[in-house]
Amino acid sequence: MSPKTTPSETEPELSYEAAREELIDVVRRLEVGGTTLEESLALWERGEKLATVCQDWLDGARKRLDAAAGDED
Repeated sequence: MSPKTTPSETEPELSYEAAREELIDVVRRLEVGGTTLEESLALWERGEKLATVCQDWLDGARKRLDAAAGDED
């Protein structure tokens, strides 16, 4: 996994940091409320996709760390 690509097919152009920041914004907007049901559902769905992107990045990082640790043994 190179720094220019993400491990997620759902959001191939988002870095971990960009996905995390957008996810924080989505959660904040949902917590504040004041949106229609349709808007809330769209935000929730976007949040789910962003959470998947973040998790994919973290899983990839863990694999790289595990591989590096294995190389040292």
